[in-house]
Amino acid sequence: MKTKTYVITGAASGIGKALLKRIAEDNIVFAGYRNKSHEEMLKAISPNIYPFYVDYTSPDTIKYAADYIISKCTKIDTIVNIAGCVVAGPVERLEINELRRQFDVNVFGHLELTQRLMEILAGGKIINISSMASFGIFPFIAPYCASKRSLDMLFNSLLIENKKDIQVISIKPGVIATPLWNKSVDENSRYFEYFNGYEKEMRFLISNAKKNAREGLSVEKVVDVILKADRSKKPKLSYTVGFDAFMASLAAKLPQGLVNRLIKYGMKKRIK
Repeated sequence: MKTKTYVITGAASGIGKALLKRIAEDNIVFAGYRNKSHEEMLKAISPNIYPFYVDYTSPDTIKYAADYIISKCTKIDTIVNIAGCVVAGPVERLEINELRRQFDVNVFGHLELTQRLMEILAGGKIINISSMASFGIFPFIAPYCASKRSLDMLFNSLLIENKKDIQVISIKPGVIATPLWNKSVDENSRYFEYFNGYEKEMRFLISNAKKNAREGLSVEKVVDVILKADRSKKPKLSYTVGFDAFMASLAAKLPQGLVNRLIKYGMKKRIK
């Protein structure tokens, strides 16, 4: 099998780390991380791994990351955009700076890093880890839903427009057991005190996130689909992972008014 060169963001945990362990033995992998304490851990997985630091809320680090990758290789076969975060809360109380952070991390950072690597990606693939949230609005995580929809839309346009024969694939998992859930609770908890009037909803949101971290599908299910898309000469534009993601894709075809009523009813029943 031909040795390939990958760039993976969000490689230090969850889906990214699981993917790294599956491909690093036989391939060259540039592994993006945000927590600087993870560099040595990534190096220890395989000598084929080249860790790079990037913080999507800091544009300078995106440029440095791209420059580092370009200095080390002349061709990338596949970029897997995994890094992400979840901003939660009722829209009427959201901190606008937090909303900007959501889009910096989940959309703009991926797009800028990809843009800077386009010249050495010609003929390759971009695989974005989107979410079933891109199919519609899930209450109190609207920023996350909107960011994933935007990610899909922008990169689909890149697919149509680019003249470098680059394929773009969107993978939309349902609930996956990853550290993202507990991280999102930690990152958002400092804002929950501003959500007076929504205390029951916030308690439910925290409880549900912790449950998802324990009971979601294995990250290996997503890795299997990533590898399937990567190995295919003619991959699908979009893959769902999990029954809940498949159902979300069907619900997205229903009239929005009906969907809204179903969501409000379901939310009220679950919180009660």
